[in-house]
Amino acid sequence: MEDPESEALELRILRSIRRVIRAIDLESKRLETQYEITGPQLRCLAELSRSERETASRLARSLHLSASTVVGILDRLEQKGWVERERDASDRRVLWTRLTERGRDLLESAPSPLQEKLSQGLESLTALERATIALSLERLVGLIEAENLDAAPILETGPITPPNAKGT
Repeated sequence: MEDPESEALELRILRSIRRVIRAIDLESKRLETQYEITGPQLRCLAELSRSERETASRLARSLHLSASTVVGILDRLEQKGWVERERDASDRRVLWTRLTERGRDLLESAPSPLQEKLSQGLESLTALERATIALSLERLVGLIEAENLDAAPILETGPITPPNAKGT
């Protein structure tokens, strides 16, 4: 039988994990309900706003996602009129993506992604505190044998690219 102190610590850990999962899930649902956008789509728009135009491969590198995932996200953003794409005049193989005015308006009205809030919070911690959190989370991943799961560094509870997203 576990001692009461160990049991209390285990409950604190489980509650904290549950709160993180719920916060991510609630934020994702709020974005989709209020703004009709997902967290990864919002991150993509935010990244696009940093330059006049960008290619999918460069976006993929800066977002730490696969190029095919980013292309799927851009397809949906283009369908909603938030980005536009055009071929490079000198090299037709290059496809540039830029924010539309509608995309800029959405980005200005939408809240900062939860991930940005977390990043800002982590920046306020000492290097030792950040390392402790990283090591503890990596240990948790090992405890549930999830080391081999693909995990883009995006806070989202569901798939980043919905199944059959090309046709939607």
